[in-house]
Amino acid sequence: MEEQADDRVYNVVVNDEDQYSIWFADRALPDGWRAEGTGGSRQECLDHIERVWTDMRPRSVRERLAVD
Repeated sequence: MEEQADDRVYNVVVNDEDQYSIWFADRALPDGWRAEGTGGSRQECLDHIERVWTDMRPRSVRERLAVD
């Protein structure tokens, strides 16, 4: 089966726990998410997330462990 080209524009989004995802640029963001500032193709956004999201633990876990 032949894959269709994905020419849609995406935005990198982040939630209050500093978890990253991508979202269609032409759609309203879901509750609890905000635009991170990076947009482009699906692969460009995924590549950016791979570079910047180096600690996959939710922020609340990181903060709790930092106190101990």
